[in-house]
Amino acid sequence: MTRRRRIYEGKAKILYEGPEPGTLVQYFKDDATAFNAQKKGTITGKGVLNNRISEYLMQKLGEIGIPTHFVRRLNMREQLVREVEIIPIEVVVRNVAAGSLTKRFGIPEGTPLPRSIVEYYYKNDELGDPMVSEEHITAFGWAAPQDLDDMLSLALRINDYLSGLFLGIGLKLVDFKVEFGRLWENEEMRIVLADEISPDNCRLWDSKTNEKLDKDRFRQDLGNVAEAYQEVARRLGILPEAGPGDHTPPKLVQ
Repeated sequence: MTRRRRIYEGKAKILYEGPEPGTLVQYFKDDATAFNAQKKGTITGKGVLNNRISEYLMQKLGEIGIPTHFVRRLNMREQLVREVEIIPIEVVVRNVAAGSLTKRFGIPEGTPLPRSIVEYYYKNDELGDPMVSEEHITAFGWAAPQDLDDMLSLALRINDYLSGLFLGIGLKLVDFKVEFGRLWENEEMRIVLADEISPDNCRLWDSKTNEKLDKDRFRQDLGNVAEAYQEVARRLGILPEAGPGDHTPPKLVQ
């Protein structure tokens, strides 16, 4: 296997130097974390499933004009992506009350929200990814007002499309988190969807039973986490063509 230089390692993925300038290889790990990495574990095969699910959803979003960093899937655990300048803001879109929203406002879990609510969080593990306002984002220079407008518009378009897509396979898109980056091409910059879209950062419930089919099964010790991710992939029609653990991380250049 080609030896590559590791650029960055996060909680669920590793980024390696890409085969050509302006590209990176994104490797999906089986590691799972929750509560700002206070809870850690391993979900066998999660990386394989998230790679396939994120590939599928990124391609579908690209087809409706959502710009993304995704180029193509390389193998069971790796994707080729464009190198972008990540904006340190997590954009969360909520359709149904769950997670921290229920705790902050005392709303029962599962309550449909009167409209989709968009929240922003500053990406900083040491600070616990605090919730921030548009004023914080623009005042501290994390994103320009136009960047923020583009991120909001894209997040709402993603929500509209994915809500319909998941509803069509019997899933309710409760909420999700996305990240964006600045992509520079010929001295022009545009905002594109980056990171991943998978059960790691989407809350997905069965539309009839409200059974949770996402990382909340890990957070809440509900069990059958891998089976839940597999069910999402099965409904999307993209179960992996080989079993988990069939691919090891690339060797690193020291």
